[in-house]
Amino acid sequence: MRPREFDHDDVLRIAFDQFWRKGFRGTSLSDIARDAGVQRGSLYNAFGSKEALFLQAYRRYAADYLALLQKALGAGSLRNRLAAFFDLTIANFCSGSPPRGCPTTRGLMELGAAEGEGLDEEARQTFANLISHITTLVQDALSAGAERGEFKGNPEAAALHIITVTRGLAVLERAFGDEAQLRKIAAHTVDLVLDKANETVSRKQAR
Repeated sequence: MRPREFDHDDVLRIAFDQFWRKGFRGTSLSDIARDAGVQRGSLYNAFGSKEALFLQAYRRYAADYLALLQKALGAGSLRNRLAAFFDLTIANFCSGSPPRGCPTTRGLMELGAAEGEGLDEEARQTFANLISHITTLVQDALSAGAERGEFKGNPEAAALHIITVTRGLAVLERAFGDEAQLRKIAAHTVDLVLDKANETVSRKQAR
């Protein structure tokens, strides 16, 4: 077997940076090959298609991102864990110059394009898998907080609420580019999830 002409991880990193900044349709294999310093044909030989390269690059990103989120949600009080989760989420949206936004939201918006130009069902499932894993991490943090007496609400419903807010933050970042606004919304969401959930349970117990 002939040795690879390039470093696989390096190409995935370069490719994902292109996809993240310009979107799937806005990125060509020629662009990636140029930035990676390899032949376009070598990318076809290694990955088979632009879609396959995108999925490998995205899954690599997803694994790294989940590890960071798990760490953010793994230490301190529940309030601090949720604050760290939102800090990381917003920092991810606002990274790059200009900011690159959310790669998952961008990818989802490119589903269902004209045949041969966009992403397919495998990509949709890959995006959904990442969102599901993030939701599980948040739900686990809320459940652990409930065991410590820091949360009295429904962990599953609260986790879905938090993830829904993050999707809204991704859209607002694209519309306004106002990081301070995103952080205010995130802080308010943490207050609502913790304070209102506990307040609701307390009222029910008092009846």
